[in-house]
Amino acid sequence: MADTMLVRALKGKPKALNLCNKKLDKVPKIIGKLDCVLHLQLRGNKLNTLPMELSHLFQLQILNLGNNEFEELPEVLEYLTMLEKLHLFNNKLKTLAPKVLTNLRNLTFLNLNSNNLKTFPPEICRLSSLQHLSVDSNQLTELPVEICALLRLEEFHVANNQLTSLPLEFGFLVNLEKLYLQKNKIRELPESLGKCYKLRTVDIAANELRIFPTELSALPLKELHCEENPLLQHIPVHSVQEEEVLSLKEIGARYIMKELKDRWSYLRKAIRHYPQIKEMLAQSSKCAVCGESFLNTWLECVRFVDAREDLKLNNLSGLIPVRALLCSYRCFNSSGHDYYGVAFP
Repeated sequence: MADTMLVRALKGKPKALNLCNKKLDKVPKIIGKLDCVLHLQLRGNKLNTLPMELSHLFQLQILNLGNNEFEELPEVLEYLTMLEKLHLFNNKLKTLAPKVLTNLRNLTFLNLNSNNLKTFPPEICRLSSLQHLSVDSNQLTELPVEICALLRLEEFHVANNQLTSLPLEFGFLVNLEKLYLQKNKIRELPESLGKCYKLRTVDIAANELRIFPTELSALPLKELHCEENPLLQHIPVHSVQEEEVLSLKEIGARYIMKELKDRWSYLRKAIRHYPQIKEMLAQSSKCAVCGESFLNTWLECVRFVDAREDLKLNNLSGLIPVRALLCSYRCFNSSGHDYYGVAFP
């Protein structure tokens, strides 16, 4: 049946070809003669491989391979360099071949939902044009740091996996607008999330989150879904303060960072000769009370913000716990702030 359809198609030079739900276990090699096709639908068959003749479809822009039986990316995909949209949902993929990913530089949309993926290869960063990535319902336990190099990514779906965290460099995704993380095991969101200045939708429902990053209120959020998380509650309890003892490294780092604010300080010139120290100081935080920099988290606190008044969210009401970092008990004990110490049961 498929051969007959393709022979007929040869006469018409179609831009789109639909071979969905034809019970195909292989694609006829004659398909390689249809080099005029821009949109190829092969969804809902029994395919686990593709013929190399498909590489002759050098103009192909959209390819739907969903609902098939692929266990790995077909090698021929690396030759489809004009491909913009690729659907591979509901297959049996366990890995993604780096060689294939390397050549799909025009790909803007990739749907890998409902497969058996446990991780991404570092070469995922080669998909430099990618705007929409969906990997819902896989077995991902972590995301490689290279995924943060997808600088054009606007929408990221990674729901219903086994993630416990996101890369610390997640803030490099500066064009990200929608992030879907529901039904994972995420305990903490990276502080760099506050650098995703275009982020409008975050779904972190049904995870293990207790507190949000410090710069949550700086995001232009329109929707935040955080139900079914063990979020910190605004229930004050009595606590005992431990003696404040700073390490020599911390004392030195605080002194240097204070000196670097002085434009006439000798340290501003000297620091350029110590790149390792500069790198270390780049990981510092600012005290939410006094604004001074410090190296290691001394006191983790929480501030409860109103979802509607402070975050301007229409889909959520009530108080949201947001992390705040303080440099000392002196700041914590000072008056005029609304930060609370975090008590874990």
